[in-house]
Amino acid sequence: MTSEMIQARIRGFFARAFPGRSLRDGDDIFALGFGNSLFAMQLVDFVEGEFGLTINNEDLDVANFSTIASIRSLVERKVSAASAS
Repeated sequence: MTSEMIQARIRGFFARAFPGRSLRDGDDIFALGFGNSLFAMQLVDFVEGEFGLTINNEDLDVANFSTIASIRSLVERKVSAASAS
């Protein structure tokens, strides 16, 4: 799966979660007031389900989930690590 495909899926999640709102890939969703603790858990659930990953405790850093780009990067790292093992 390409970076563009990953980002498109993440953008789709945000489009469904915040209809009518536009986010750029580098926009901090929490700083902009889009996210709260419940939304963060929904986001983790989406990433695990959409990409078939397990998010571990060490992955639960706001920096990994604050932007579309950072979520894409996390997914790419996790997919790469899973395929290497």
